[in-house]
Amino acid sequence: MSLFENIASLRADQRFVDTDHWAAHGAQWASGDSKRIECLSVVAETHDVKTFVFHSPDYPALAYEPGQFLTVSPVIDGQSISRCYTLSSTPTRPFTFSITVKRVPGGAVSNWLHDNLKAGDAMAASGPAGVFTPVAGPARKLLYLSAGSGITPLMAMTRAAADLHADLDIVFVHSARTPKDIIFREELTRLERSMPRLRTLFFCEGLGDEPDWDGPIGRLSIDELQQRIPDFLERAVFTCGPKGYMDATKGLLGSAGFDLARYHQESFDISAEVVVEPVPSSEPGKAQDTFTVRLARSGKEFTMTADQTVLSAAKKAGAVVPSSCSQGVCGTCKTAVLEGSVEMKHNGGIRQREIDKGLRLLCCSRPTSDLVIDL
Repeated sequence: MSLFENIASLRADQRFVDTDHWAAHGAQWASGDSKRIECLSVVAETHDVKTFVFHSPDYPALAYEPGQFLTVSPVIDGQSISRCYTLSSTPTRPFTFSITVKRVPGGAVSNWLHDNLKAGDAMAASGPAGVFTPVAGPARKLLYLSAGSGITPLMAMTRAAADLHADLDIVFVHSARTPKDIIFREELTRLERSMPRLRTLFFCEGLGDEPDWDGPIGRLSIDELQQRIPDFLERAVFTCGPKGYMDATKGLLGSAGFDLARYHQESFDISAEVVVEPVPSSEPGKAQDTFTVRLARSGKEFTMTADQTVLSAAKKAGAVVPSSCSQGVCGTCKTAVLEGSVEMKHNGGIRQREIDKGLRLLCCSRPTSDLVIDL
């Protein structure tokens, strides 16, 4: 039996569901293009984290797997800007859904959401997408490791397990700066009381304004794992947080002899703003091929080298290109290449039938000839 097998009936290529079809036939999917979503409520989780609850007026039921993300595209200062945020809600309650967003210093979208979005406001969204989900896995013993706002996909998994009364042995370990920075702290404590096989453990770097905090202080280590979770080598691990945290966690587990075939981590850094940089040439000093790119709709034309992504070069040339994760995951920059060819290495953000139709993810595509792009 696969994990969360009851959710498998909600899986499909397109995610927004017509409620009449839902009631009559189950998951019957509409177009995968952007949909209008409307904010229903805003909940302050901590001093710098808020949860935004939505529904879609046109397709109120949203089918997804716990751990997947939504790409939201608010209009800020007249420009649509896209960002990926993990769904913190559970797909077992599909008629509303939520994202939980940490305010990032200098972050254009996170700050706008915190300062402006309120109940009744609407924006465009697409998805859900992402492969960081335990639905297809057989594991019954799980170790969730998160830091900061990386708690959100693991919270979605835990909420789903609670609703399904899933027979799972879960140890949920979360790291935060101080006790007041622990997102979903009270809810996780309640879930632990109601789920006999859920155990939570919070690591804090400092006490902050809670001198009576009796949980562990410091960072996760091999000694702490061996002492507090002696069977951690037997578990499937799901990790999410800033890239540095995920890299350190993977290294820590590997050094302990953990079978990394059972290690899963979010495939993009949820804490980072999008920065698109060209990949350096593997042979410094070697001249790079140069190609001409023409944007069919705007008429803009620019040149680029073979070591740049099309997205990076287009943005440097002043083109407005919708994008978010810049790692081939979210699918926001999916665009038709009308003429020419590219080399594309993606991370699940595009389907084969879309590739067959000529679509490419510009964030992970590099030119192998002159190009004409549908922009």
